Amino acid sequence: MSPEGLAIAVPHAKPLIEVRGLTVAPGGKRILWDVDLAIRPDEIVTLVGPNGSGKTTLLRAIVGAIRPDGGEIRRSPSLRIGYVPQRLAIDRTMPITVDRFLALGGATDAAALREALERVGIAGLGGQQMATLSGGQFQRAVLARALLRRPTMLVLDEATQGLDQPGVAAFYRLIEEVRRALGCAVVMASHDLHVVMSASDRVICLNGHVCCEGTPTVVSARPEYRALFGLGTEGTLALYRHVHDHRHDVGGTDGAPCGEDHHHHHAPADADRSAGKEHEA
Repeated sequence: MSPEGLAIAVPHAKPLIEVRGLTVAPGGKRILWDVDLAIRPDEIVTLVGPNGSGKTTLLRAIVGAIRPDGGEIRRSPSLRIGYVPQRLAIDRTMPITVDRFLALGGATDAAALREALERVGIAGLGGQQMATLSGGQFQRAVLARALLRRPTMLVLDEATQGLDQPGVAAFYRLIEEVRRALGCAVVMASHDLHVVMSASDRVICLNGHVCCEGTPTVVSARPEYRALFGLGTEGTLALYRHVHDHRHDVGGTDGAPCGEDHHHHHAPADADRSAGKEHEA
């Protein structure tokens, strides 16, 4: 285990999933192109990038929710995915308890349901209506359902949207605890950029394609990485500074050189969704 308390993935371990030359272009509009990556057992990998950079699309391709238009995705026979989507809407007028919600995934063993709720820190809430849960409790219930699959890889897409900062910090601590307890890999898209250094073994910077990647401990020593992230002046607002030496080719046309500075202001929840729209691919 690393000095930060994180397990370190074995570099030569066989990947749980390999993505090679992935292209996703619905209706001819390219969202992802030439994406290569591999996720190995027991590592936490964070995807970062501006709005419209393809993070959600990449995760949905990984879990099999969308079909790529090019390239390939190789999955290990041992791969079992637990997926926590970006948004999960439940009709507040629909009476559904937490236990019933968990059982929708096929789990019927009461002991397994209790264990999952205990693991995510909401033991005793099985009989409560989903509509009455707080934001943090709701996300923990969704995580509990994903854990019932006994995943070898946990996939989280902006799982902390709508949570306040204490809730965000608590949720990511929980993810680290789950990884240690289950030994599963974790791949997550996040706008909570402070998490990149504190809770990731590897960071992948995505903007239609993989711009850069590396372990935080190695990359953080390089000046270009220190220029990539900076603390903003408004509390949790962070300045995401993109500095690369190649060009983005978006939708078949030459984009701005990555060597130019692209400033992407990231903030959680609604503030983030309203910012950076001009960067959508």
